[in-house]
Amino acid sequence: MRDINSLNKVLLVGHLGRNPELRYISQTERAVANFTLATNERFYNPNTNEGEIRAEWHRIVAWGKLAEFCEKFLSQGKQILVEGKLRTRSWQDRDGNKKYTTEVHAQNIVLLGRKDEGGGEKSFEDISMSPDFPSEERTVPDSEGDDDDVPF
Repeated sequence: MRDINSLNKVLLVGHLGRNPELRYISQTERAVANFTLATNERFYNPNTNEGEIRAEWHRIVAWGKLAEFCEKFLSQGKQILVEGKLRTRSWQDRDGNKKYTTEVHAQNIVLLGRKDEGGGEKSFEDISMSPDFPSEERTVPDSEGDDDDVPF
């Protein structure tokens, strides 16, 4: 049963830290893309009487057609808006230690920034519905990806 007083929603606006890495899950041939996103926060440091910027890094995971969109349209430094959910997963490393990571599983991505940089508020839905985007099915993907046990 779904708890109506609960919400797992993330909205981030930031810049890509690296180009997306696209791979395909061997059993299902489903695409998955991974990249990092930096968000900046300005704060006042009373010790130095100066404003400082703190960067926070986020791990982003996209599945299916959204992953293919990321590989085609995103590159390091590009400003984007990511809408998604937080997911925490665990695995055992080679020494048997249990490891955890928290990621944002993207459900939608909007390109931001200047139009000459490929931005201009294009979203995955806009681009994936165009005839130039290679896709047999032109629907918004289900970004749930529980079919991969290998950490990346």
